[in-house]
Amino acid sequence: MANTASARKRIRQNERRNARNTARRSRTRTFVRKVEEAIASGDKAAAAAALQAAQPELQRSVIKGTAHKNTVSRKISRLSARIKAIAAS
Repeated sequence: MANTASARKRIRQNERRNARNTARRSRTRTFVRKVEEAIASGDKAAAAAALQAAQPELQRSVIKGTAHKNTVSRKISRLSARIKAIAAS
């Protein structure tokens, strides 16, 4: 257990940050899941619209520090490629 006042404060701060980051990560995953579901349904228009909605949320997770820039870029790129492949098949 924390012995000093500063250590107790740090614990409180970490709990708040953890709750905030968990919510942000969950929100981002929800947007990605919606894109995945639209791709699975085969509806290119819905998938493209879902990706348009997900992109700002993914970028926000980079700015807020809950995801790495390259990870988000990779996810967007792969989702875009899968949406593009819907029309080809």
